[in-house]
Amino acid sequence: MKLTVLGCSGSYPGPDSPASGYLVEHDGHRIVLDLGNGAFGALQRFADPDGIEAVVLSHLHADHCLDLCGYWVQRKYRYGQPLPALPVYGPAGTGDRLARAYGMPADPGMNAEFDFRSVADGPIEIGPFRITTAAMVHSITAYAIRVEAAGRALVYSGDTAENDELVRLAAGCDLALLEASYLDGQPYPPGIHLSARSSGRTAAAAGAGRLVITHLVPGYRREDLAAQAATAYDGDLALAAAGAQYEV
Repeated sequence: MKLTVLGCSGSYPGPDSPASGYLVEHDGHRIVLDLGNGAFGALQRFADPDGIEAVVLSHLHADHCLDLCGYWVQRKYRYGQPLPALPVYGPAGTGDRLARAYGMPADPGMNAEFDFRSVADGPIEIGPFRITTAAMVHSITAYAIRVEAAGRALVYSGDTAENDELVRLAAGCDLALLEASYLDGQPYPPGIHLSARSSGRTAAAAGAGRLVITHLVPGYRREDLAAQAATAYDGDLALAAAGAQYEV
């Protein structure tokens, strides 16, 4: 699998990156994990939006889903023949949430262009990808996502506080893509996000082969986040950057 970071800025777009969005590719198949503010524009640098086979949303905060509004416009008014509805897996109410964001009624909403499905309905099979999820600890319903193909595994935390279910889902993964929204020792609301150190602790407990920290909130120094994560994880550690690509 190949992972491309479309955006990795935490909570809102930053000067160097859109908000959260990740393109996952294998053997000519492509899916997207989250599509926050600005990520749809970045997607078009790396893939034809018409060739994406599904979008999987971790949760419904704007910095993880709002660019689906732009994606809807592209699919609705594209040149050429209409496309089949694109599967969009997300928490319950995803279709209603996006329709409200665009100022339209939920019915018909975006249902002709997107086929909204529940991310919590069990394993998802999309081309070569097998996707499993686990409920996380956040201020709204949120899921971490495990993507497997060809014997390799990528786990994306979405937004979550530290918890045992994330360690379980990430067990033995080749690459853990975990948020690192703040530094321990600085004021931050409890029970919502991983710190840089707790992302490292989670990757170590899961036995992840590689850790890429993401959801990097503007204002924190990248080197400080990396240094704190490294106090808990002594494996291959990288900081996500817009446009960065990783072989999983």
